[in-house]
Amino acid sequence: MNTLTAKNFTIFVIPATLLAAAFWLMPRVTELPAARLELLGHLPYLALALATVLSLHFHRGRAFFVSLLLALSYWSFQHHLTGAPRGIEATVLFQAVAFLVPPNIALFSLMRERGIVTVAGRIRLAFLAAQALFVWWAMAPGHVAVQQFLAWQFTAGGFPAGSPLPQPALPAIALSGAVVAVRASLKQSPIDSAFLGVLAAFTVACNGVAHPYVTPVFMTAAAVTLSLGVLKDSYNMAFRDELTGLPSRRALNEQLSWLGRRYCVAMVDVDHFKKFNDTYGHDVGDQVLRLVASKLRGVGGGGKAYRYGGEEFTILFPRKGRDEVMAHLEELRGAIADYQMRLRGNDRPSSSREGKRQRSSAPRSQGTVSVTVSIGVAESGGDRRRPDDVIKAADQALYRAKGRGRNLVSV
Repeated sequence: MNTLTAKNFTIFVIPATLLAAAFWLMPRVTELPAARLELLGHLPYLALALATVLSLHFHRGRAFFVSLLLALSYWSFQHHLTGAPRGIEATVLFQAVAFLVPPNIALFSLMRERGIVTVAGRIRLAFLAAQALFVWWAMAPGHVAVQQFLAWQFTAGGFPAGSPLPQPALPAIALSGAVVAVRASLKQSPIDSAFLGVLAAFTVACNGVAHPYVTPVFMTAAAVTLSLGVLKDSYNMAFRDELTGLPSRRALNEQLSWLGRRYCVAMVDVDHFKKFNDTYGHDVGDQVLRLVASKLRGVGGGGKAYRYGGEEFTILFPRKGRDEVMAHLEELRGAIADYQMRLRGNDRPSSSREGKRQRSSAPRSQGTVSVTVSIGVAESGGDRRRPDDVIKAADQALYRAKGRGRNLVSV
């Protein structure tokens, strides 16, 4: 199991920025011309339509159903509420939506991506439809038990003070937010981080339902957050290697297309990887690739690592010469060679700290293996005018490292 670090939470920068922008915009909304204020109520529909189209186009079922959930919620508010909820039907509707939507967002964050028109997608659609029918049923007079539960108060008076949010919704919002935040931090998924932004924006929209502009502004913020999450997730699918988490060869080609004249390329290859795979199996081979990728990700000297293909990686050093990066590459090579990787098994510890303790105390023969890499380095300049020429030269240096016995850095 991964442990949470400060770095994990950088994935929330975009949702947090959009929420901050919505808060900044709120006091300025009233300064808009009257014609634009009339259009403000329709803006969430347009933003949610965009999120829905993007979800359909990129086959992101979880985002599609969350956008559908938001659209239904906003439509119900627009057609049944005029300011703060008044009357039994409007009050029950508002309380039920505020109570049900946050757990639904958390539930979709925990689900695997199963598409939209698949069997799983139809089941999820039926699940949302069943909840909509339940809310419609609960709005009818006579269903006292449900209505009393939704209106139940833990403390006398509103909490928070002046908030129209039903008190049973508060623990649902808090628990759902915790679930989504932990899930997104561990998975590093743009869509899951967007779900947390959506949940926060939805909560503010419900809390400000009595204000004429809060709900449209924050529902729009929720839809934009979701759209950007879908786009970022789709970008990662195209430009990031799923196994290692490193940028892919496609991302490397994009980077090479606008590099300056001075840069250095290192080609890194795992030694005897095929033999390693045949001996220990492909699952352990995947562990090795993830291990090497994690070490490459921390290379010094301003280098950025990419998965080139198979067991081969590329490190790009913009604005650096060969002599400036050799020490960093040598340090990287040594760090990989000295690392004892404990083979996954039933007794593998769940925490990384315990795993480190076991690696330091266990002999190499007791369930641990080590790998080495060979590295070839080349810099731009001279007859190497194109990036392909530099990569070819680095590949040739890599072959020389392997020919000299492997576990070497060669130029």
